[in-house]
Amino acid sequence: MSFDIPDDRRYLESHEWALEDDGTVRVGISDFAQDELGDVVFVELPDTGDELSRDEEFGVIESIKAVSDLYAPVSGEVTAVNESLFDTPELVNEDPFGEGWMLELEADDTAELDELLSADEYEDQIA
Repeated sequence: MSFDIPDDRRYLESHEWALEDDGTVRVGISDFAQDELGDVVFVELPDTGDELSRDEEFGVIESIKAVSDLYAPVSGEVTAVNESLFDTPELVNEDPFGEGWMLELEADDTAELDELLSADEYEDQIA
């Protein structure tokens, strides 16, 4: 099976993705992760203004199959959460790299992204 793995992002081994744009890092879960979870029924996210540390648990995603923790790819302040997911969690399944994003962080140090997996490395991990 082939999964969408955009090469403009970095990935965590725990299947979150990070897309940096001018110091703001948008975070979601990968196509592989949403496929493994099955139908997403609930997403718990932090509050805007919360401070997160890299690799810190920031929320929970629940599907018909499992409940999984979500982890921050970088340290920083939460500047936005995707409130659409509270009413429409299935957006994570339908568009994990677009409308299904989870949060945005103002990164303390974008160099932390360099320590995450590239698209190719992530593809090797899930193969």
